[in-house]
Amino acid sequence: MKIRSLFVALALAGTTTGAFANHCPADMKAIDEALAKKPTLTTAQLEEVTKLRAEGEAFHKAGKHKDSVETLEKARKLLGI
Repeated sequence: MKIRSLFVALALAGTTTGAFANHCPADMKAIDEALAKKPTLTTAQLEEVTKLRAEGEAFHKAGKHKDSVETLEKARKLLGI
């Protein structure tokens, strides 16, 4: 019974990673589209969004999708999206 539970947990963990992986490009696209509309942000906020966007992409490329989603979410909140 324990082996079955372990297998199910591993299977769920694998599907979660895939969901995060697909989420990252959509978040990056939404951020890029919002930035293209010239949002009313302070210079500091714009720099922070740009930094978070770059960090999120770097995490995504490194396969750290959970970190990527969390970082990109911070940028989305600053942008109000």
